[in-house]
Amino acid sequence: MSDRLSVLKTYKLYVGGKFPRSESGRVYEVSDSKGNWLANAPLSSRKDARDAVVAARKAFGGWSGATAYNRGQILYRVAEMLEGRREQFAAEVADAEGLSKAKAAAQVDAAVDRWVWYAGWSDKVAQIAGSANPVAGPYFNLSSPEPTGVVAVLAPQESSFLGLVSVIAPAIVTGNTVVVVTSEKSPLPALSLGEVLATSDLPGGVVNILSGRVNELGGPLAAHQDVNAIDLAGAAADAELVKALETAAADNLKRVLRPQAVDGVVDWTADPGTERMLAFLETKTVWHPMGV
Repeated sequence: MSDRLSVLKTYKLYVGGKFPRSESGRVYEVSDSKGNWLANAPLSSRKDARDAVVAARKAFGGWSGATAYNRGQILYRVAEMLEGRREQFAAEVADAEGLSKAKAAAQVDAAVDRWVWYAGWSDKVAQIAGSANPVAGPYFNLSSPEPTGVVAVLAPQESSFLGLVSVIAPAIVTGNTVVVVTSEKSPLPALSLGEVLATSDLPGGVVNILSGRVNELGGPLAAHQDVNAIDLAGAAADAELVKALETAAADNLKRVLRPQAVDGVVDWTADPGTERMLAFLETKTVWHPMGV
C-alpha cells in the first residue's frame, strides 16, 4: 500500500472570472447518492449573491456588444473544453445522481451537444425573433431582439449537469449575463464548470456560479433591483417558493420564467427548442424613412 495522502479538491465559487470562497467562510457537506461524503462546497451568502450581480452587470456591456458570431465561437470553445474533460464530468455526474458510468457519460455527451446546438443559434435567433413590419407610410419598420440584461438562474435540482447547461447556454448565447445558483445537493459539476469557463474565451462575469441554499439565495436575487429576469427552474418542486419569488420579482417588473415541470420534474433530455432563448430577449423596433 502507498503511504501517500490524497490531495482533496477544494471547490470554490466562480464570480467575475475568479474563484473566491464564500465571504461568510461557510461550507456544507456534499454527499453522493449513497450518503458517502464527496467534498465540502462553499455555502454562499446574500453578500456573495450581490457581488455576483455586480460582476454580471459589469460584464454585460462587453458581452451584449460582441457580435453574435463571436458569442457562438466562444460557446463552441466551451463545448470543446467540456469534451476534453468528459471523464471528470462523467464521474462527478455519476456520484451526484447515482447513475452508472455509461448513463452519466451519456448525460455529459448530451450536455456538450447542447452547448454546440445553442452556439449555432447565436447568429440565427434574430431570424426568428426579428421582423420587417408592414406600415402605412414611407418608412422601414424593423424589429430586432436584444438581450434583457442580468438573468438570475436557479439551476435544476435533480439534473446536476445536463439541466445546468440547458438553463445557462440559452441565456448567455443571446448576450445576457447570468448569476447561477447550483443544485443544492449536487453542486460539484456546476462548480467544475466554472473551471472550464475560466479557461475558455468567455469573459469574466458573463457566468457567475454560486453554490448553497436556494431558499437563502433565491429571495435576494428575485428582489434585486439590478437583476432583469429570473429563471425558476430550480424551484420546480416547491410551489410556495415559486410564488414567493414571483412576488419579489414583480417589484422591478422582472421577466420570470416559471418552471415547466410535470409533478415537479422536468425532462432535460428532451429536445430543448428555442423557448429559453426567446424568454430573455426584448424587442427593439426602429422606424426609418425610406426616402424618395
